[in-house]
Amino acid sequence: MSKPPPTARPSRYGYVFLAPFLLVFLAAIVAPLLYALHQSFFQDRLIGGTVFVGLDNYRRAFTDHLFQAGLLRVALFLAVQVPVMLGLALLAALAVDSGRLIRAGLFRIGIFIPYAVPAVVASLMWGYLYGRQFGLVHQVGDALGLAMPDLLGKSWMLASIGNIATWEYVGYNMLILYAALRAIPEELYEAASVDGAGEFRKAWSIKIPALRQALLLATVFSIIGSFQLFNEPNILQALAPNVITTSYTPNMYAYNLAFNGQQFNYSAAVAVVLGAVTAVVAYTVQLRTARKEQVL
Repeated sequence: MSKPPPTARPSRYGYVFLAPFLLVFLAAIVAPLLYALHQSFFQDRLIGGTVFVGLDNYRRAFTDHLFQAGLLRVALFLAVQVPVMLGLALLAALAVDSGRLIRAGLFRIGIFIPYAVPAVVASLMWGYLYGRQFGLVHQVGDALGLAMPDLLGKSWMLASIGNIATWEYVGYNMLILYAALRAIPEELYEAASVDGAGEFRKAWSIKIPALRQALLLATVFSIIGSFQLFNEPNILQALAPNVITTSYTPNMYAYNLAFNGQQFNYSAAVAVVLGAVTAVVAYTVQLRTARKEQVL
């Protein structure tokens, strides 16, 4: 009588390979978060030094008009810029996947290249293009006799920053959507062709529904990026200091509180609140999308 095969035991090599990631994750993500959370419960005072103040920093953050204005500003940025960016990324992905573009590979690389440009460099480049006295946009407008608006003015600044962010990240989101499109089985397209469906019908009935999870992923990434808006306004501040204040975005506000105002404890509280708001908004969007899919 043959012996039964030995029971498979979980390999320890998996934990060995996972250990470097866990160490980096704990050191670079978890530890700073815990330290910021710890610092947010204290306050430096002239008399008494660092003292425990409980939730005082959080109460101040929830009633801070500068912080609230920055949150509303990035919320408006999120509501307008993200749909525009994802819409352009979706159109680009569908165009590349259609197979009807001439030099589709060159088109794909050309859209993705801006993502490879550092945000600081992109902000500097676009900032000089926007400049009223030296910018290419106003020079072209003057040559054509057009009255161009001040793109670095108060009314247009948020749109100008949105244009920079869209230029940077359309290609990145296009690749996410294009990868999802390439995973659609060819049999679906063949069946649709047999039923007489054209390219537009295939895109509307097959491709776009198949992109729901990829669009959700891109949306969550974009929400997180919008609330973390820092590089673009921070660089453009030198060109428009009267428009972009130190509290223009919550990230800028937390940064300036810590490194210019030396209010490290309150800055930590602002950062924790901002992280919580970002997590709640991203989770809400994901939860609503999941519920809609269950209904469908």
